[in-house]
Amino acid sequence: MAMTIHVDIVSAEGHLFSGQGEMIYAPAVMGEIGIAPRHAPLVTQLKPGEVRVDPGSGKPQEHFYVSGGMIEVQPFKVTVLADTGIRAADLDEAAAQDAKRRAEDALANNAADIDLAKAQVELAEAVAQLRAIERLRKTR
Repeated sequence: MAMTIHVDIVSAEGHLFSGQGEMIYAPAVMGEIGIAPRHAPLVTQLKPGEVRVDPGSGKPQEHFYVSGGMIEVQPFKVTVLADTGIRAADLDEAAAQDAKRRAEDALANNAADIDLAKAQVELAEAVAQLRAIERLRKTR
């Protein structure tokens, strides 16, 4: 039997996941990180993207979209504290496409009345949602 690590994924909306995984992948601000059992302790920020939990034993991976947050890694436990989180299967592709289009339009128009940073964040979140949807589609 392979070693596993306990994973908790929570957001402001509620508890998304609690279980065991052989490997966890998360979108840290400096790039994607992979976490295995007995990983060195780590605390880092997350950027918008997909958190994946591989339970091993041939079971399908669990996919979650997070809009950002923090991840704490201990040798036998991983805690993801997401600003906003949702199961990737529950993402609305049409809404994500629409949000991406609106953010791109706002950035292209570069009007003085828009908040540039807000438009950039909205674009990053929409693109991350679409990537999560695409990756989930490929694994099915």
